[in-house]
Amino acid sequence: GKTTKPITEAELHRRDTELLHILDNWLERANQRGGLHIACRPGCAQCCIGAFAIDRLDAVRLQQGLNELAESDTERAQRVLQRAAASLESTAEFFPGDLETGILDDTLEAAEIFEDFANDEPCPALDPQTLTCDLYAHRPLTCRVYGPPVRSEGGLGVCELCFTAASPEEIAAAEVPLEGEELESALNRELERAIGPGETIVAFALLGA
Repeated sequence: GKTTKPITEAELHRRDTELLHILDNWLERANQRGGLHIACRPGCAQCCIGAFAIDRLDAVRLQQGLNELAESDTERAQRVLQRAAASLESTAEFFPGDLETGILDDTLEAAEIFEDFANDEPCPALDPQTLTCDLYAHRPLTCRVYGPPVRSEGGLGVCELCFTAASPEEIAAAEVPLEGEELESALNRELERAIGPGETIVAFALLGA
């Protein structure tokens, strides 16, 4: 069969920038449609508590963000790394995956363990003083789309702090169909071809930078 060349760093960056532009536009429209029902603002960090799975694209973007931060603000980057190391140290014995690579196991049993894994653990990118993200421009896709109504297999999901006084009809009316998913999947497949499949968590991604 035909072999395809692995994606170059420059091409990955170009296409990921395109993806983030699509998502930023989506978020702007979703926030406008949600209006006063959207509670998200700097200093609200409820969604920054608890570990969640990120894909290869998220991990590479976070690493890039940390490297850029290390060049512009070494001390801040060091604090992010220290928080990542401390987070892993306190949760490692429960990690349902490979502690060498940081890759989560893809078994049903591991998925069940992950449901309760590090639920009270702040994200290492979260500055505990300001309650803002030190890597905001490079944050994972889960973080980017959290808040407004987003459709998944389970129906329409919203942040529990948003739309608290809204009826199901108002929530449905505020939905802006998510965009960029095909591009994200394509980029992730390219990366998995280059460096292997598997999901990880933010702390492992940062320590791999």
